[in-house]
Amino acid sequence: MRTILVATVLVLAGGASAFAQGEPAYMDDRSNPANLLKSYYNAINRREFARAWSYFGDTKPSSSLDAFAKGFDDTESVDVLVGEPGVEGAAGSTFFSVPVAITARSRGGGESVFAGCYTLRLANPQIQGDAFEPLHIEKGTLRASDKPMEESLPDNCGGGPTPKADAILDQARKMFATDYAGQCTGIRPDGSTDAPEDYTIAWRYHTAAEDEPDQKARLLRFFCGTGAYNESHVYYLWKEVEGLRQVQFATPELDIRYENDDHEGKVESMTIIGYTAQDQLVNSGYDDETRTITSLSKWRGVGDASSSGMWIFRDGAFTLVKYEVDATYDGEINPETVLDFDTGP
Repeated sequence: MRTILVATVLVLAGGASAFAQGEPAYMDDRSNPANLLKSYYNAINRREFARAWSYFGDTKPSSSLDAFAKGFDDTESVDVLVGEPGVEGAAGSTFFSVPVAITARSRGGGESVFAGCYTLRLANPQIQGDAFEPLHIEKGTLRASDKPMEESLPDNCGGGPTPKADAILDQARKMFATDYAGQCTGIRPDGSTDAPEDYTIAWRYHTAAEDEPDQKARLLRFFCGTGAYNESHVYYLWKEVEGLRQVQFATPELDIRYENDDHEGKVESMTIIGYTAQDQLVNSGYDDETRTITSLSKWRGVGDASSSGMWIFRDGAFTLVKYEVDATYDGEINPETVLDFDTGP
């Protein structure tokens, strides 16, 4: 059964006293999409057009406030019917698609029914800056209907069931925007980001019994930034027990010795002297078939000097299994393997 909210409001001409003439009580509530839309019509019908105008974001419904107000010159009263909103997260924001039907009464006594959808947007309040932007109307499209208002209300605004909020994706976006604010150009000033690459991984511990069900993991890859010839990404991994965490990638620390200490010369030796962890990978990607993440960091544009790694997903984590380094700036691509647990004997 659909949930609907009905608001009946009266428009008065001139400057009559609000309470003496039955003007609707002032309502200014942005706590949810339905109340915001009721507040919008409340402002219109109290002839507080500047307030009604303020419920829209940067995209306004008319070319000017005066033109917007003039559009309601002949309106006497409006009944508003609000349906259950659909919810969808995108790029650090929550979007609400709200079914609406209205009955507009003119000063001459005529009635017209209109129905359609409003789109409302709320940028994540926890990652906004000083110029806070509250829940607001992005756009609204209403069309004339020849049916009564109650029959005209759309079942939904999207052609399908109300989409469910993606809590894992929202949490990952928030973590990325918080962890890398000011560091990654992939994070916009309002804290929003492009949608990450999103992979679901079915896996089992190697000690799991044969009749145990698969576990599910989710890998999210966020774009961080681009340099002259490299681009970097940040990864987050969700598992049912551990929850969401950033992936840290084990990386060999190398002691590279050059002939005559000339970095442009011949490499005499490369020795692993320890391991570090990287929170970003360069020129990387995930292969769903092999369950591996690979990276290739170019030390200069022509790519004749570089380092590359491979991390395989097993037992619920990404493990370094191969690492190659081309430490010679000789114009040729000739990497040397310094670690290999991937190639068979």
